[in-house]
Amino acid sequence: MNTARNILEVIGSSLTLLLRAIGCLPRLPRQLGRVFEYSFQIGYLTLPIVAVLSFFLGAVLALQTGYSLDFGGGQELIGRVVGLAMARELAPLITAFLLAGRVGSAITAELASMTVYQEIDAQRTMQVPPERIHVMPRLVAILFMMPVLTIVAILIGWFGGAVVSEHVSFIGLDPTAYWANLKSVTEFKDVLNGLIKAEVFGLVIVLIACNQGLITRGGPREIGHSVTNSVVSSMFMVLLIDYCLTRILM
Repeated sequence: MNTARNILEVIGSSLTLLLRAIGCLPRLPRQLGRVFEYSFQIGYLTLPIVAVLSFFLGAVLALQTGYSLDFGGGQELIGRVVGLAMARELAPLITAFLLAGRVGSAITAELASMTVYQEIDAQRTMQVPPERIHVMPRLVAILFMMPVLTIVAILIGWFGGAVVSEHVSFIGLDPTAYWANLKSVTEFKDVLNGLIKAEVFGLVIVLIACNQGLITRGGPREIGHSVTNSVVSSMFMVLLIDYCLTRILM
């Protein structure tokens, strides 16, 4: 019962924070510097690890698919499996999980520290709401950068699958056949499906991270608890929302 109540409280406070951040959108032109700064932190600094993990995710997916289809001689289907899986599910999910672990935890730690040491209270006293300078610019930045990271993840995942399909001995699939089969079933709507999920995931992760940081109370120990709660809650909500969106967009 307590767990369910805590989840509902977090959802309610996060939605309230979202509404307050939306109310600060008219001040966005004055916060463009922060938007660019947060975009750099979210996008550029996360891009290398997204690229590496996406490559190996596509490679492992092609390897397992090739091994499973080896007995039936259906290796030409590898391109179809990798193409659809990366575009619709795996690229948005891996990008979201990386953001939750790297960006979400950093946001929560920063805001929780400011809250615990009363910097947020000082800003409110000076009539500077944290939603304006800490939450709204981050939400705008994630909406810009999440599609970029997801597209990179999709393309590199496809490339990883092509490399494995060509160079693993028991697969030996010609790259031309791989890409032809990938393009035969993967359409723009599949990529758009993944981008829609990515936008929602990114919004939820940043919102939970900001909210968790701003509601932190206590001392330094609670900062670590807030970071843990932020990452766990973000991953749980991403998986839950992913299932719901998959049912809607199928």
